Amino acid sequence: MSDLEVRIERLESLDEIRQLAAKYALSLDMRDLDAHVNLFAADIRVSRDRRGRAHLKRWLDDTLRLQFTGTAHHIGNHIIEFDDADRAHGVVYSKNEHEAPCENGDTEWVIMQMLYWDNYERIDGRWYFRRRLPCYWYATDLNKPPVGDDKMRWPDREPYEGAFHELFPSWQAFWTSPLDSDEPEVTAPAPLEEFLAGMRRGAPDPRIRVR
Repeated sequence: MSDLEVRIERLESLDEIRQLAAKYALSLDMRDLDAHVNLFAADIRVSRDRRGRAHLKRWLDDTLRLQFTGTAHHIGNHIIEFDDADRAHGVVYSKNEHEAPCENGDTEWVIMQMLYWDNYERIDGRWYFRRRLPCYWYATDLNKPPVGDDKMRWPDREPYEGAFHELFPSWQAFWTSPLDSDEPEVTAPAPLEEFLAGMRRGAPDPRIRVR
């Protein structure tokens, strides 16, 4: 392809991948599980020994019926970088609201801030999720700000820490290494398609904990 054709194809790929994240939110919130699972590669890994959209649909059906009366996912910042013409990775923010039933019969309105680490793959000319790694900052009842540690506070569960900052070494480094110079050194800007790799300090893509 000519340079112009390559650039146009890249723009089209960027838009299609961004649409994946938006379609994920809408199909999940409207409980269209067929539309939802078809956003993923046909051989998507669901658990240690299960793959495929049918298994993903089964898992989603069980999870959504048990834990949530309703949900709304609001997609925010989205960074996409390409590994090659048919593979990419990205980070996308998501601010979510959940109507969550409690064991005592009450219902809580749980708000959440999170991000996804995504891997995308183009298969037979279309882009799909190869995997999504959810990283949570907080989840809490709307009327209970999650100040302090263990910000994941779901009804009927002990509070726990999410992994919102876990992927990026800069978070820990910021708090443990305050600047001691009025003119600190600044590293060079990251090369094109390597912004996320730079923030990860060269670590490979994070792994999903398969259960």
